[in-house]
Amino acid sequence: VQLQASGGGSVQTGDSLRLSCVASGRSFSNYPMAWFRQAPGKEREFVAATTRSGGRSYYADSVKGRFAIVRDNAKNGIDLQMNSLKPEDTAIYYCTAGSKYYSTNYYRASDYEYSGQGTQVTVSS
Repeated sequence: VQLQASGGGSVQTGDSLRLSCVASGRSFSNYPMAWFRQAPGKEREFVAATTRSGGRSYYADSVKGRFAIVRDNAKNGIDLQMNSLKPEDTAIYYCTAGSKYYSTNYYRASDYEYSGQGTQVTVSS
């Protein structure tokens, strides 16, 4: 199984980016998928998740109203639309998928089965 994240880059405060994650090797259409991020010197933190059905989404307080997670079962992946970017959004963004448990704690990275290699997002002021 591979999770390929793309779309990162260097932008200015207030700009937008759209990250994409495409999974291969297994279908995740019936499994939760999420984005986490890790800034230098900090622990990995939750950003956004979508449930198995895609009917509900969860967001970290720091990104609510600015980011939107979109499930795309046709490509077996998810996107993350990021608007009004801030310097504190600078991090490596990781796509995660699957669940080790029947009941997933969407906010906990260790509950997911797979994680991709990440894509760098840098926001300058």
